[in-house]
Amino acid sequence: MAGVMVVEDDPSLREMLREALEKRRYTVITACDGREALAKFRPSVIDLVITDLLMPEEDGLMVIMKIKEIKPSTKLIAISGGGKAGPGSYLLIAHKLGADHVFSKPFLPSELVQKVKEILG
Repeated sequence: MAGVMVVEDDPSLREMLREALEKRRYTVITACDGREALAKFRPSVIDLVITDLLMPEEDGLMVIMKIKEIKPSTKLIAISGGGKAGPGSYLLIAHKLGADHVFSKPFLPSELVQKVKEILG
């Protein structure tokens, strides 16, 4: 089954997404921020990355750019609540950087899992 990395600084959301994806038999690797994500990223294992955009250390936009450099075929989903500015501008930038889909928080985990299934085929 396909490998998915979940990069999210909110521990409860990260765990909820991990559980939802593992139920669908995806191999899931998690990271609490961009720095940890880039350290754990393995091109041979990860087919899709779900990344929050506003995080400490490396943000999600940097994660998207670096992963596209390492393995351009990696699929990406960006998620964001957007902080004080709202999610719109960050999600638009993420899409322009190569995110295959974007979700504004809050969203239903089932919607995200369905989108993962669509993207990975």
